[in-house]
Amino acid sequence: MTDAKAARANFIWDIIDEDLKAGKNDGRVHTRLPPEPNGWLHIGHAKNIYVNAGTAEHFGGLCNLRFDDTNPAKEDQEFVDAIMADIRWLGYDWNGGLFFGSSYFDKCYELAEKLIQDGKAYVCDLPQEEMRAYRGTLTRPGQNSPYRDRSAEENLDLFRRMRAGEFENGSRVLRAKIDMASPNINMRDPTLYRILHMPHHQTGDKWCIYPMYDFAHPIQDAIEGITHSMCSLEYEDHRPLYDWVVEACAFANHPRQIEYARLNLTNTLLSKRFLRRLVEEGHVRGWDDPRMPTLAAMRRRGYTPEAIRDFIERAGVAKADSVVDMALLEHCVRGHLGEIAPRAMAVLRPLKVTLTNWPEEKRDPLTAENHPNHPEMGTHEVVFGRTLYIEQEDFMENPSGKFFRLKPGGEVRLKGAYIIRCDDFVKDESGKVTELLCTVDTASRSGSQGAGRKVKGTLHWVNAEDAVPFEARVYEPMLLDDEAVAEDAEGGEPMPDKKDFIARLNPNSMEILTGCMAEPWLKEAKDGDKFQFLRVGYFCKDRDGFVFDRTVGLKDSFTKK
Repeated sequence: MTDAKAARANFIWDIIDEDLKAGKNDGRVHTRLPPEPNGWLHIGHAKNIYVNAGTAEHFGGLCNLRFDDTNPAKEDQEFVDAIMADIRWLGYDWNGGLFFGSSYFDKCYELAEKLIQDGKAYVCDLPQEEMRAYRGTLTRPGQNSPYRDRSAEENLDLFRRMRAGEFENGSRVLRAKIDMASPNINMRDPTLYRILHMPHHQTGDKWCIYPMYDFAHPIQDAIEGITHSMCSLEYEDHRPLYDWVVEACAFANHPRQIEYARLNLTNTLLSKRFLRRLVEEGHVRGWDDPRMPTLAAMRRRGYTPEAIRDFIERAGVAKADSVVDMALLEHCVRGHLGEIAPRAMAVLRPLKVTLTNWPEEKRDPLTAENHPNHPEMGTHEVVFGRTLYIEQEDFMENPSGKFFRLKPGGEVRLKGAYIIRCDDFVKDESGKVTELLCTVDTASRSGSQGAGRKVKGTLHWVNAEDAVPFEARVYEPMLLDDEAVAEDAEGGEPMPDKKDFIARLNPNSMEILTGCMAEPWLKEAKDGDKFQFLRVGYFCKDRDGFVFDRTVGLKDSFTKK
């Protein structure tokens, strides 16, 4: 795990350093995580967690976990539980406390009434389409609502009747009274409350009006004593509204909002709305399907929290949007697994090898290291017998160019064992090679005096007699191209699509291989155990039975191919 004190500095930390030098906030650093419980966290949220919780950790401050549950339409306790599990798995905590935005509904309502009484808010009856037209455009100022000059008494009466449930959804909203000619559209009398007759997973049927995020969030930050409120870049234009709410509500504590670039990854969907669609339409097998970019899916696939934190730090925290290559994430995952994952041999597409000069009853026990760089991880026994399996791709009948694997008349060393020579092969009726007939150089056993003879190729293998069959799942990117369909980790509108992302889904994103063969000691693997299958990749034991998901491929194998 990355040490927060030794982590790479960024512009946010520079800002906070300046605030501390200036004596602001009495030397406090207090941040918050504001996830909306309408889906499971994805890798983009890991950046938000790193920025907020990691910043508090770096400065020895506090970080709150506060669920932004102001919209009951798509929120659920399932998502609350999953989010907390993911944050803990990443190695962070909410040492400032656990909160829910819904806990502040009474306070938000009280402040809304105060804004009405102060002439800073009014009830508007404009339909949504007309309200949008009245708001104007980037080049044309907006127009005042015909309901903008209602008296405070009338507005207060209407607002209370909204709360009492007298009006239908969408018939009225509470708006701030700011400036319809503002060059910032977010300041053109934004909506503070809307009517939504729907029970809430925390408050039940108590409310039928709910505060908007732009109104509730700064209030919650101010109440909790947040000093620095970090959010993604599209909220930069919302910052004047954030400040307006804090000032209009007369809070003594004024948090500072700081925006940073969200995380965008090649070939990856980073939008809870889009991911939810994948789940609900059955394109994947759930939020933790290993093809998904959710943290739970990455955990299931074998990614480690240390690798994800390393990746977020390497990707950096900047002000400008960019797209990070998925290869960097895989590099970080591969780097950490390379240090912690035991080595084993497994064959995904078995090809039978019969050693014609090896006695049928002979068994040669060999010792294999569990990790070449960590002898403390121990060893395990591998049995060498007459019949073996190698990968189908490790034999070629008519090889071209430099091919250092097995071919007719060619020799290779079997990892940790003997040199064998291919003398003949057997084909089925379709012409497919089904068996190799080989001879073994019995004097070439690894570690013996005769092992000095060199051959260029080394192959992994398993002993057919005690090999354990398993299912392997190999994954490819879910998108067919490098277009990034991204959305802020905390919500907001998606970037424009050139076409519907469903049409860009890779139909071969998951390949299921049955009849794979592994060393017998892998029978003891527990769900979540991770291994490097030599020359194949890193794999993680799945919960669906004796199944291994490929976590990531190998950048380099231990032998040339």
